[in-house]
Amino acid sequence: MYYPVSLKVGGERCLVVGGGDVALRKAKTLARAGALLTVISPALLPGFRALRAAVRRRPFRAGDVDGHVLAIAATDAPEVNRAVYQACRRRGIPVNVVDVPELCSFIVPSVARRGPVTVAVSTEGLSPSLAKALRERLEEVLPASLGGLARRLGARRRKILSEIPPSPGRTRRLKALLRKADLR
Repeated sequence: MYYPVSLKVGGERCLVVGGGDVALRKAKTLARAGALLTVISPALLPGFRALRAAVRRRPFRAGDVDGHVLAIAATDAPEVNRAVYQACRRRGIPVNVVDVPELCSFIVPSVARRGPVTVAVSTEGLSPSLAKALRERLEEVLPASLGGLARRLGARRRKILSEIPPSPGRTRRLKALLRKADLR
């Protein structure tokens, strides 16, 4: 069983090993989250050029994981993926080997976003296609306005927290915020 968590990677060094489609998709997602990317692969798709990343066009070395807060291995070479996994595990660095759950200390869920609202669906690596199908269904029902609602509720929450000391009255006011919100 996995423990669900959202990681703040903005400004943090993250490693992607691999230069193909899957590695590019993972790198783009990390870049959107503000990660400081390092990409290592002897060959890279042209799409990597658009990313702000430190690129090392060479084979992976175990020491490459040093200084990174997480790593993703997305190569078509099982021995390289296993080497990334082993190097990370020895150093206590969270690692995801794409499509090999037994070589992952974390998995990446299928994600639907509406501004700051993130809905993640996971099958704990058992069926990524089911997670994707569920995420697509959720995207159909999540209103486009959800991000704006979250921002408005956040501003009101901050105001209540700054104006009212901890008390049952403050708790009631905070709970009332959502009851008054229009989730359509």
